[in-house]
Amino acid sequence: MSRLFTELVGALSEAWQELRIHRTRVLLSLIGVAVAVCAITTVVGVAGIAGQAMTESNERYGGRSATLKLSAYSADGSTIDPELMSAIWQQSLERYGVDYAGRVGYGQATVQFVDGAVNLSVQAVDQPYAVMHRLQMDHGSWFGEGDEQRLAPAIVVNEAFWQRLGAPDLDQNPTVKLLGESPMTAVVVGVHRSQSWDTEPTMYMLSDAYAAIAPAAQPVQQPEYELWVPPELSEQMRVEMQADVQARLGDGFTAEVYRSDPGAYDDDPMLSLKLMVGGVAALVLLLGALGLVNIAMVTVKQRIREIGIRRSFGATAGRVFFAVMMESVVATIAAGAVGVTLAILIVKSPMVEEFIGQGMITDFPPFPAEAALLGMVCATVVGALAGLMPALVAVRAKVIDAIRY
Repeated sequence: MSRLFTELVGALSEAWQELRIHRTRVLLSLIGVAVAVCAITTVVGVAGIAGQAMTESNERYGGRSATLKLSAYSADGSTIDPELMSAIWQQSLERYGVDYAGRVGYGQATVQFVDGAVNLSVQAVDQPYAVMHRLQMDHGSWFGEGDEQRLAPAIVVNEAFWQRLGAPDLDQNPTVKLLGESPMTAVVVGVHRSQSWDTEPTMYMLSDAYAAIAPAAQPVQQPEYELWVPPELSEQMRVEMQADVQARLGDGFTAEVYRSDPGAYDDDPMLSLKLMVGGVAALVLLLGALGLVNIAMVTVKQRIREIGIRRSFGATAGRVFFAVMMESVVATIAAGAVGVTLAILIVKSPMVEEFIGQGMITDFPPFPAEAALLGMVCATVVGALAGLMPALVAVRAKVIDAIRY
């Protein structure tokens, strides 16, 4: 074992010395390899950031992984008793020990702005909604624990709503009028970050607060119930909860529990980009490998006398083969390390992260280790393939002919 280790270290040292001697010849080919490795590593790293941005964007609608939604309906279209459904929901949360859960309902409200009354959509939610859906706040804050007890209900609005109010300072507790049979005043406590296409005023309100102002707005219909659970337990909980709720509702009603988060789908939205850039990088790698083969062949021809002398002094064919091939491997590994380093600097630069994330990512992923590993593996494989032919030529050369060369 010690002899094998000594031979390996000797071959690597010899390969590095040869590269130093012929560095001018191999430099241009290694530039191509380094660029290709950088491209492959960068696209995997960028895809990780873009994938995180897409995942978080989808989670703002479908919930974090894994979000289960419960819906129930009757066969004849009749309304399920809200108190019964609420009791079943609370019992289910206690049974399964779920910390993050809530109701999600949709309705309408008429809001009095300075330039007139506007009928807009309202999303009635519970306090955990912001965490479950990665809702980000630009101004103010999300609903707090005491907001359910407010006499003037708290609302969280989007950017369009806030701008239409004149962008008031939220520390001054700005208010708006909710019109209807029983007009009511609501307090704006926060402004959430909006997507570029979210141009119409909308608002969030706590479910109980919205139910209490039913005379001033259209009442919430049967809400959806959602809970955030560990992904590895989601399927088991989905099946058990659906059967449990179905049994409690009885005949004539149907309960359905399903995953709504993006983790429920296995497709990779970045696959086409990865394949396209990966194909271009593979072509660059191939060209770099061909350049290395040509340089290595020329180098072996020039060193044929040296190889013959080494063989005459007892160097085995395996030792010569390994030494020649390792020259290409060591060279491409060095180029790969440079390429991976450049990729890390590119992907983790604040400018690139901001450009890809567009300010919508809350949890930037670290540079993926698999991207760096992929880059180094590609560099090693290219080096081995590029060194294979010159190594075979060196081994097949006859000793007496090599010495006379």
